[in-house]
Amino acid sequence: MNKLKAVDFYCGGGGMSLGMSQAGISVLAGIDNENKCKATYELNIEGAKFIEADVFELKEKELTRELGLTRNDNSLVLIGCSPCQYWSIINTDKKKSSKSKNLLIEFQRFARYLNPGYIVVENVPGVLRKKEESGLQGFIDWLKKKKYSIHFDIHNVNDYGVPQNRKRFTLIANRINEIEVSPLKSESKRLVVKDVLGSENGFKKIEAGTKDNSKFQHSVAGLSQINLERLKYVKKDGGDRLGFANNPSLQLRCFKNKTDSFKDTFGRLWWNRPSPTITTKFFSISNGRFVHPDENRALSIREGATLQSFPTTFEFKTKSIADTARIIGNAVPPEYAKRIGIAILNNYTNNGR
Repeated sequence: MNKLKAVDFYCGGGGMSLGMSQAGISVLAGIDNENKCKATYELNIEGAKFIEADVFELKEKELTRELGLTRNDNSLVLIGCSPCQYWSIINTDKKKSSKSKNLLIEFQRFARYLNPGYIVVENVPGVLRKKEESGLQGFIDWLKKKKYSIHFDIHNVNDYGVPQNRKRFTLIANRINEIEVSPLKSESKRLVVKDVLGSENGFKKIEAGTKDNSKFQHSVAGLSQINLERLKYVKKDGGDRLGFANNPSLQLRCFKNKTDSFKDTFGRLWWNRPSPTITTKFFSISNGRFVHPDENRALSIREGATLQSFPTTFEFKTKSIADTARIIGNAVPPEYAKRIGIAILNNYTNNGR
């Protein structure tokens, strides 16, 4: 059997690559210009090469030669999960992230040249809302012209075995047959926070500022005394900042007389619900609903990774909590990636050869 192989553009720390590997697809390489992801990727994605490169400068023939690829290869999966800050609904510096808006167009350049059997694109829903400006419409038009069968939609990863509400645009295209390939949905109940976190799942109670130097990495950011005091007033299991809103010494000036805005700030997760979207700032209680359901602290590095469906064997090699959180928050949840990979593998094995 000609085994499926994949090249993962904008790979980050390896969420998509890990899921594809778990599905049974051989990942040849991950490509990213962020050096801080390199050590984590190389440590965890066995057999894959990390290519540190700016995709705007990388040439098609150069990459093809380096990885020993062939054009028009039915068994090649080309993956592009470009950084998505420009198209995100979260407030970001659009000027700072403007270069990233063309990353999908650059990925299409490699797809055109290699004409692989399968193409995967994963991004924020904003690329679909603005499909002309993002280059998505042009990409889809090219895929249709090349006779690819195309699936694209907005999916919530909670429907695919991830204990988190996270909506993502996903496109899977194949030119092997006319069968539309879509991620495999979970047949069991949707996971919630209590299914994966808490002492019964191996997470011992810790305090803000705890450093865990073991491979488990149950480390958590520290908190100022006033923030520790604020959290004492935030109700367990889903409480929010309104718990201290009437305390003049604790209320934040920016929230005075604003009871309905940004209520997730200083908010706790619910045990019986999926977590909110794990962002690159999940280690900070002032950047969203990232307070532990019971304990007076933010989520730990390992808790954030677990809510993103990274296995506990996945070790992050960085120099700070912020750097690790950035890798985790930017990642494609590996379980979701695995379900994309299995769907592709099933299509190739049953219908594509």
